[in-house]
Amino acid sequence: MRYNDFGMDFKYLLVNERDKRFGLTVNTVGFQPIPPNTVYPSTDHPKSYYFNPLKGRILSEYQILYISKGEGSFRSESTKKTSIKKGHIILLFPGQWHTYCPYIDTGWNEYYIGFQGVVIDELVNNEFISLDNQVLDVGVNEELVNLFSNAIQSAKDEKKASQQYLAGIVLHIIGMTLSFSQNREFELNDSEQIIERAKVIMTENIHRQVNIQQIAANLGTSYSWFRKAFKEYTGFAPAQYFQELKLRKAKELLTEKNLTIKEIAFELDFSSYEYFLSFFKKKVGVTPTDYRG
Repeated sequence: MRYNDFGMDFKYLLVNERDKRFGLTVNTVGFQPIPPNTVYPSTDHPKSYYFNPLKGRILSEYQILYISKGEGSFRSESTKKTSIKKGHIILLFPGQWHTYCPYIDTGWNEYYIGFQGVVIDELVNNEFISLDNQVLDVGVNEELVNLFSNAIQSAKDEKKASQQYLAGIVLHIIGMTLSFSQNREFELNDSEQIIERAKVIMTENIHRQVNIQQIAANLGTSYSWFRKAFKEYTGFAPAQYFQELKLRKAKELLTEKNLTIKEIAFELDFSSYEYFLSFFKKKVGVTPTDYRG
């Protein structure tokens, strides 16, 4: 079984004049998994974003790309051809030629968000982010994955002030990127990265069931070591952690009220509707209906 290969998910946004006065607006946000031996990029994107990796492109906005799985390459006017690995952030700048793509034999999973505004211009002017440092190693990190996922969901919901909420997420991503990349060598060892990669796998596969032993094997470690290290790092056994992720997502879906309780049980791949009701009440103390209110 391959993990982290659920479908493409993206949104292109409209920006009004009031949003622009906020100083930071988001134009696009998304996720796309590129399996090995497949065409890149997808032809589902609008012409303004689609590009031929052999020719490259020039954008009119900033973008942040986060690679959570796989490998590839990147180059731009100011950056020589650079190998990209899981855990790398790529910073793209408006008006700058660039190109990137996954390796054909590995593919990759790519999160991205495109934005513009005077707030970001000032960060560049003050050299917080720079054309001279476009590839940053932040490691595989569940928090970053959650930020991108939250941005995708917010963009799709299109609630009032969603642009301002998305602007906050962009700044959060930038802040985390700067912190993680500058402190990574002091904070993360190989064991911690294995656990973080496992957490991302679980987060990206929350809508299905996962085999914990297979995750350990995919990460190149024994199940006994993985289970012990995971619990020491998170406080939860791996299977329990995955259940907690599903529970958290179920609570989010219940508060949104867009799906019926049966649909939520199906969406999160519980074995049955009845099991979901029992699981939720055992964990939360009330039924999903009572929790929804």
